Amino acid sequence: MTNTKTPSKNKVIPQNQSNLPEIDYAFLEDFLVRLLNKPSPTGYAQAAIELLEQELSRFPEVKFERTKKGALLVTLSGLKAGPGPLRGLTAHVDTLGGMVKQIKGNGRLELTQIGGFAWGSVEGEGCLVHTRKQGSVRGSLLPIKASVHVYADARDEKRTNASMEVRLDARVTNAEETRALGIEVGDFVSFDPRVEVANGFVRSRHLDDKAAVATLIAAIEALHRSGLKPALETSMLFTNYEEVGLGGSSDVPESVREFVAVDMAAIGDGQNSDEFHASLCLKDAGGPYHHALSNKLRDLGDRYQIPYKTDIYVHYGSDAGAYAHAGGAAATALIGPGVDSSHHYERTHRDALIATAQWILAYLLNE
Repeated sequence: MTNTKTPSKNKVIPQNQSNLPEIDYAFLEDFLVRLLNKPSPTGYAQAAIELLEQELSRFPEVKFERTKKGALLVTLSGLKAGPGPLRGLTAHVDTLGGMVKQIKGNGRLELTQIGGFAWGSVEGEGCLVHTRKQGSVRGSLLPIKASVHVYADARDEKRTNASMEVRLDARVTNAEETRALGIEVGDFVSFDPRVEVANGFVRSRHLDDKAAVATLIAAIEALHRSGLKPALETSMLFTNYEEVGLGGSSDVPESVREFVAVDMAAIGDGQNSDEFHASLCLKDAGGPYHHALSNKLRDLGDRYQIPYKTDIYVHYGSDAGAYAHAGGAAATALIGPGVDSSHHYERTHRDALIATAQWILAYLLNE
């Protein structure tokens, strides 16, 4: 299912940022690989949440609880006590995926998308159909007209819901045989991440937003290892409905005054972001982020010599945006590691992951 190389052996990558705990990159990478290999399409993210709970249970000073929607709300006590968390950070564990829309007469499956991706980006990918009671069934996502030896228009046909199907790795030729496997309309479908680590790069599906989740966990680990506390009591909300625009719309403590989303930075023509820097998004499809909070993060990046870039993403939204549009009163901002080929077969680099984790630390340790 996946091709995972051994994570980096060095415990801590030398870093230039002064007065900040070093990030244990081997820990970050190992956790990221494990998280990437947990299927978690929106609505079916419980395995990823459980992995977070297992990891966070290593740190007795960290409190966490499940929300009513199944997200994970983490609380870090601060040096300065308050009526509740004054700062919030968020990242999402849910990913792109699909659900069974129809069991076809030939036993294959038509899907409906979860999240905004192009069908061509997952063409030929292996997948799992998660049945309600009979485990998971392997398959592949293909165009109906996949063979160029049979269909003259195979190269040119538009990829749509109706033109794509899941070919199951089971001996089925009709809908009844497929249903006998436990498959039914509404079952979740996850696409193989295909995680590989090489030369400082992490290549995988679903780095959006599991890369950012890993940077937050690495920041918590660095605080724990160093015996430090955040300057202010802080909440971290790990959401499970971001890819459908709902993740940050609830469950943020009312006491929070600043709310920072940690999400991937998009790379491509016309963008300033790259795979080797953290990025600060100043505006996305929902409008500008809070100018003063963005400037606070820029000042911290400058002070600690964190390699970052600023950018604007016109086809992008975040949990901080969802929070603001739901009526959230706190100032919002957005940072994250640069990720190439977002919503496709993605890639990022160790440098961007470390820079993002260091930026989180700088924010946590300063008022």
